[in-house]
Amino acid sequence: MSPDRPVGALFRRFRERLAAEPGSAAGGDGAVDPGDAAAEQGPGGRDNGSRATGTGPGGGHTDAGAREAGLAPHPPRDAAPTTRRRRGGKGGGEQLTVPPAKFTSYYGRPILKPPVWRWDIAAYLFTGGLAAGSSLLAAGGQLTGRPALRRAGRVTSLAAVSASAYFLVNDLGRPSRFHHMLRVAKLTSPMSVGTWILTAFGPAAGLAAVAEAAPRLPRHGVPGLGRRLLPPVGDAAGLVAAVTAPALATYTGVLLADTAVPSWHEAYPELPAIFAGSALASGAGVGLLAAPCAQAGPARRLAVAGAALELWGSHRVENRLGLLSEPYTEGTPGALLRAGRSLTAAGVVGALVGRRSRLLSAISGGALLAASVCTRFGIFHGGVASARDPKYTVVPQRERADRRA
Repeated sequence: MSPDRPVGALFRRFRERLAAEPGSAAGGDGAVDPGDAAAEQGPGGRDNGSRATGTGPGGGHTDAGAREAGLAPHPPRDAAPTTRRRRGGKGGGEQLTVPPAKFTSYYGRPILKPPVWRWDIAAYLFTGGLAAGSSLLAAGGQLTGRPALRRAGRVTSLAAVSASAYFLVNDLGRPSRFHHMLRVAKLTSPMSVGTWILTAFGPAAGLAAVAEAAPRLPRHGVPGLGRRLLPPVGDAAGLVAAVTAPALATYTGVLLADTAVPSWHEAYPELPAIFAGSALASGAGVGLLAAPCAQAGPARRLAVAGAALELWGSHRVENRLGLLSEPYTEGTPGALLRAGRSLTAAGVVGALVGRRSRLLSAISGGALLAASVCTRFGIFHGGVASARDPKYTVVPQRERADRRA
């Protein structure tokens, strides 16, 4: 620091004053040179102060005070400092030196890689639930002696599980990949467990549906043998499919919750319940569409149970998750889930009111099927949206860190 500059002279006099104070390392009797004291005063005897002592008007506390004292430029402190709230909501605390953080990422890329799944996986979620719900409907018709309900459930279950296999293989890219997944059985992997569930459910549902063609076979010869054997075999296969159906209906919810996608992972208690309710409601929709009113009693009961589960789960994911509920309430996912709730409520009311109206029952069944589609696609798109926005990853992580601290 050059001695010709004012700051250099002030610093030198300050150091000499410290050396002259009693008890200092440099010793001395505490006397202060009058010349030094006079040098601290400006024209007219005004005390300019110094940044070190903090005396005088301004005294380096503001830019204006620093200029009046002839000091070097200083970072601005004219603005009133903002304070950070302490934990517990009380004021005070340390001074902020940086603006509030904005949740961005390097080069504008998401922190998490969004799911690479396309619309066919969302369709797979729906058709898998439809297959499960229809097989339960068919079992109800079989056990209560309602052939129209049993027939509709079995045929729909076979068509839906075939569509599920197509959508899954289409996402995998090659059919051989599905076969390769059967080489191991890993209970900790929802994908591995789901593959085996689908493998067990598909043949049973197919055999039960084929048995519905037994009355059309000739009565004599080999076809006659098939005509006699297929019904009992189909009944057994239908019950096997019904036993496997709950696992098929819920494993996709476990599969989504097992990922790192924030709004899926945090909703792990609700997703299996939502998917189970949606499967029951869609199966009930098939029964209301295809069976006459006299045989649609199990379908109406299935609709009430499925709607209760689905509406409860949807309400939870839209209100329990805090910030992570936002993707389920905004944009396309929010519109789909709201439509799903409305259609579910309308379908249940129509199913209960239209006990003797074939037209109203059919309309209610269509509403329940449409509600299941909206719910599955809404949950799917909500999770994808939460993976694309960094705040849904950063904010919950900071909140968990604060709770641990």
